Amino acid sequence: MTLVSGLMIYAILWWMVLFMVLPFGVRTVREEGRDVTIGEAPSAPTRPRIPLKMLLTTLISAGIMAVIVAIVESGLIDIRGYFMPNS
Repeated sequence: MTLVSGLMIYAILWWMVLFMVLPFGVRTVREEGRDVTIGEAPSAPTRPRIPLKMLLTTLISAGIMAVIVAIVESGLIDIRGYFMPNS
């Protein structure tokens, strides 16, 4: 796996994991028992904690990427073979 392909796989993986992590621990305004102000969506989170979720996403993605790199580099899955032209 080249550096560029590894970075692209990691970037796609990071965004996928981020969208899975975003709903963790979200409590809406109504769930907190607060009144909804004018212009605020009732489903708006009270404390989104985005920096924590980004850190968690980075750690999870790094772990998954380590497994992917180990599998590809060990030869269990040959990614290069899928892109070779048939002759």
